[in-house]
Amino acid sequence: MNLKNTRILNLIFAAIAALALLSSCNLFQSVSPVATPQRTSLTVSAAISLSPALAEIKTVYQGSNPNVTITYNFGASGALEQQIQQGAPVDVFLSAATKQMDALQQANLLINDTRRNLLTNRLVLITAKNGVVLTDFKQLTEARIKKIAIGEPKSVPVGQYAEEMLSKLGLWQQVLPKLVLGNNVRQVLTFVESGNADAGIVYATDAKASPKVAVGATAATNLHSTIVYPLAVIKSSRNPAAAKAFVEFLAGERAKIVFLKYGFGLVR
Repeated sequence: MNLKNTRILNLIFAAIAALALLSSCNLFQSVSPVATPQRTSLTVSAAISLSPALAEIKTVYQGSNPNVTITYNFGASGALEQQIQQGAPVDVFLSAATKQMDALQQANLLINDTRRNLLTNRLVLITAKNGVVLTDFKQLTEARIKKIAIGEPKSVPVGQYAEEMLSKLGLWQQVLPKLVLGNNVRQVLTFVESGNADAGIVYATDAKASPKVAVGATAATNLHSTIVYPLAVIKSSRNPAAAKAFVEFLAGERAKIVFLKYGFGLVR
């Protein structure tokens, strides 16, 4: 055998030995592909008064949780509660009153250990920025006030609180003929902004968000039920683990900063 053939054989033997060594060290095994994080979608039904704050919170949350897609369904708490009662695919519910959350709990539609009270708010009297000037709820009985916008008391929490407050002040029957009922608090705000109502009763947070209205008075907290925003995970959630994680975030320090920015109070 010549020198050239000997060198070729030596190279072949060396290659075989190297392959054997790699195999014995498990270095030649196929590498499993890295699993792509699964995308998750959450549907969150929330009182419409929360919309500006929750829009910002969504951006913050998805910045650190890019695989979670959050879709909001905003409306009056009563209407949202009815949707859930009728089987709407909702993962998380945030109400502007305990009444609607209580109804869902009594119907056994909540994951009970996820329910908590999150925020508070105040009730205020508003007029258009360049409209009539009011400084007291009692002035709503005056002849110059023709239309007063409030939420529909049966389904809109801000309307429920307004009715309680006006009743305790002894004004309800006097203002009843003047009332223009809104389907949610944002509609009440729009009635006043557009001049379709001389005055309205909304949450302080909604008034703060509008440059078109002026606040004339704030209702004393003993004149109506405590305004509280509860939240919970719905039992039929398709993604309960992700829903619970989002609820925990909403109750955490980062979200609290956003809620305070928009004028909400925190439940202690």
